[in-house]
Order: sequence, then C-alpha cells, then structure tokens
Amino acid sequence: MMHRPYDHITEEPDRPELAAPRPRARHRVARFSRWLWTELTSMRTALVLLLLLAIAAIPGSLVPQRSADPNGVVQYTDNNPQLAEILDALQVFDSYSSFWFSSIYLLLFISLIGCLVPRIRHHWAALRARPPRAPARFTRMPAHHNQELPSMTAETAAHAAERLLKRQLYRVSTEVTPTSIAVSAERGYIRETGNLVFHLSMVGVLIAVGLGGGFSYTGQRVLVEGEGFANTLSAYDSFNPGRFFTDTQLAPFALTLDDLAVDYETENTNAIGQPIDFTASVSTRWQGTEEAIPQQVKVNEPINVAGSDIFLLGNGYAPEITVTSPAGDVVLQEKIPFLPQDAFLTSLGIIKVPDGLAEQIGMIGFFYPTQTVGDSGAYFSENPDMLNPVLTLNTFTGDLGLEDGIPRSVYALDTSELTQLTGGDSGVDSIELRPGESAQLPNGLGTVALGEVPRFASFDISFDPGQTWVLIFSIVIVAGLLASLLIPRRRIWVRVSQSGDGVVAEYAGLARGDDPGLERVVEELATQHLDTLQRAGGGAMSDTPTHTI
Repeated sequence: MMHRPYDHITEEPDRPELAAPRPRARHRVARFSRWLWTELTSMRTALVLLLLLAIAAIPGSLVPQRSADPNGVVQYTDNNPQLAEILDALQVFDSYSSFWFSSIYLLLFISLIGCLVPRIRHHWAALRARPPRAPARFTRMPAHHNQELPSMTAETAAHAAERLLKRQLYRVSTEVTPTSIAVSAERGYIRETGNLVFHLSMVGVLIAVGLGGGFSYTGQRVLVEGEGFANTLSAYDSFNPGRFFTDTQLAPFALTLDDLAVDYETENTNAIGQPIDFTASVSTRWQGTEEAIPQQVKVNEPINVAGSDIFLLGNGYAPEITVTSPAGDVVLQEKIPFLPQDAFLTSLGIIKVPDGLAEQIGMIGFFYPTQTVGDSGAYFSENPDMLNPVLTLNTFTGDLGLEDGIPRSVYALDTSELTQLTGGDSGVDSIELRPGESAQLPNGLGTVALGEVPRFASFDISFDPGQTWVLIFSIVIVAGLLASLLIPRRRIWVRVSQSGDGVVAEYAGLARGDDPGLERVVEELATQHLDTLQRAGGGAMSDTPTHTI
C-alpha cells in the first residue's frame, strides 16, 4: 500500500503550545520593546520630559493648592463653582501630587536612570583605557607644530615630553616604533564626569523631593496676641500631611505669639497706610529646653524650631466680643479673628452664639480700623491702622446648624434659613460699637460688647526632611554643570624622530568639541618642551628610560 507524503501528520487542536504566540510575533514584541526602551532612555526624551514637568508645574502657581492654601481653595470654589468642579476632577488643586504630574515625574526618573547607566559604564571603561595612539599625519589635526631640537637623543626628548605632560595632569602613554617615539596624552575626562554628576544629582533631587514630600507636612494656625499652641495634630486649623506621614513625626514644641508689630507709611502722601514691615515676636519651647526662647518671625524670614520651619503668612484684627444674657450671665467672651477684605484691613468676622440665650444668634461683623463714610453712605476703612475703629454687626436668629453633624466653617454663616434682625433688609440699623462700648441685642435677647482689639497672625508650620538633600544635590548640580562647561577635553601627541645629528619633534592637538585655545596650547607645549631641554643642557636625564628606535 502506498503512503502519501503527509499521511503521518495529524491535527492536534487541543495542544496548549499551539496557542502560544508565533516566533515572528514574539520577535515583533521584542523589537518594539527595545525601540520603546531606547526612545525612553534617550537624552532627547529626557529633555522633553523635563520641559513637560516645568509646564505641568504651571497650574500649581496659577491655582491655589490644598497643601499650601486650603482657605484659598475654598474661596476659589465659592467664586467659581463650575470651573472648580472641573479643576478638582483633574486634580489641579493638588497639582504636585496629581496623576499627570506624578506620571511625568516617574517617566523622567526612569529616563534619566536608563540614560545614565550605560554612560557611566562607558565612562568608567574610558577612564581605565590608555590614551589613543598617535595619528599617522599630524598635519591633519586642527592644531599642529614642528620644530628641531638641540643635539640629543630621541629618548631624551621623548622622556622630557612625558614629564612635561604629566605635570600638566595629562594621562600619558608612550609608543616606540623603528623610526620614532610617540607620546600620547589625554585629559579633560572630568568634563564628562561633571556631566554625569550633573545628571545623577538631578536624579538625587527627584528622589529627595519625592521621599521628602511623602514624609513632609504643612499646617496652618491663627494665633491672637497672647495665645499659644502645642504642635499636635488637633491644634492646627488646617493640616496637609504627606503620603507617608505619621503622628510620630510631629516634633514636641510649643509656640506663643507675644506681640505683632506692624509699621505703616506715614510720611509719603502717595503711600500713606501702606505696610512697611511685619514683625511677630514669639516665644518657643521644645523638648529639652527649660525656658521659653524669644524669637522674631518676619515675612520671608522664617524661624526653625525642632526641625520645623515657621512662616508668617498674614495678619489682621481679632476684636474681643462679649455677649451677655438678660440675666447678666456671660455666654460668649472670645477674641475672634476677622478676615481682611482689602488692603486697608476692612475685615469680616462671624460670631455664633448657640447656647445661653433664648434663641441661637449669629452675627456678621465688619470691622473698620479707620472708619470713614463714603458718598453713598457706606462705611469703609481708609487706613489699616486703628485710628478710628468701628465694629458693625448684622444679627440673625434661628437654627445655626451646629447640631446636625455637618461640618461648618467658623468663617461663614448660612443665613438662608435665619431671620435677620438688624442691618440689610431688616429695616433696623446695624449695631455699631467702638472699643469699650456695648449695645442691646434685638428682642431683649441680651447685650453685646466690644472690648480690646488685639492683632492676630497666621502661621504656616512646615516640615520637609528632603529639603537639606535638595540643597546638597542642587549645589552638586551647579558644580557638575560648571565642570562640564568650563573644562575642555583635549588629546595631545608628541612624536620625536632622529634626523641626522639632531631630533625633529612634531606636536598635534585634538579637542572634543569647540576649543578656541587648542592651537595656543600646542604652541605653548612646544615652547615649554624646548625650554626644558635647553635647561637640561641637552644631555641625558638621570631617570631617562631606555627606548630602542
């Protein structure tokens, strides 16, 4: 019986290896992976990612960030609710920890590492290699020079060239041929070393910023003159921790605001009332100190306490409000910070009295440090200093919503469900008070009084363990950049050959990149070489090696 050529082949559709990718497909995937890695680790890609990182940082400077200005984010949301919703979905209010910023950040990190590893390996091999051999024709080099030397041996001239180049910090090697002795020298590898140090330090900055940001925290606290706070999580008005933050990182220290001094312009008529200087006198105490230490905080002049930087952000007035029931019981006595609304510190404050009176009362207060009446009859302040202080209060009654379990801002009062008793459309004038005065609340609810008006200061307390390393790496970046820009990489060759009773020396130089001083260097080398031989008297030198030509 005859067999056909393919009778021995049978179909095996259930064999698992038949489902594996064909070799050609695997090769395509491998080629694409190698191409992708090559592109990602190229210097061009690293520069593009660095540019993208700079562009991605722009929204962080245009829009308030939750980590630095949470109150600004709230105000921005109130002013632009629809736009704020879109920006929040895109994580623009958290630009530096957003998915798009982090993606660029990580890609840049990978690109730099992938670019640097082969360069470091190549540079290390180049440092250990001998200088390149002398070219056959020196005249083809961009800088060259010839001269005849005094009567001497070629060995003496070659050895003098070796010693001269070594004193100039060249790496030197000598090659002997039947007709000549060639000295090869090279220096300037520190240029490439500086370039690598520059890029490695950039990686160091990325690591320091990433890890430092993860373990860092920033918090804000408003203090009225005479008040203090301890560095605990519950003591902050707002707090923004890093991803890896734990409560144990809070250094044990306390801060008290003793006084806030503000200097205003009083002589220049075009700038009267403009602030000149802010100085917060504080007392600090931390673990291990027996007495409080007086210090001063100014704008852009923070202090460091137990590793935390304390900045002065803002200031304003905190009128002391006292509310008394009809029976004479004090139900509220508090220094309440009023938020400045303009450059002359016209300030807005919220007063809430949930207990102690027949009804809950909320008051919206406007404080005018130097009260003046405009043409329309509206009040405004014409100077930020307290020259004519006046407080006006619009009062409301009703449920303040403090017991419904919903967080409420102490700087806002929802009046939609409240009844207005004074000011606005109520038909009753707002309550007006000067320091030391009191007034009756509507409907016989009690009295309200204005006491002293101290100042408050807003402090930002930040801790970033990576900032010292960022500074160190930044200094190294500058040093590496200067080395890569200022130190030239040169190759110098000297060839000496016997010519009758004398010696002919040829000199040549080659630079990597633009080096306008190369020709001068070659000529100076020839001159120094000749001077060295003449001072030696043209005789054999004591440590001259023996070369055979």
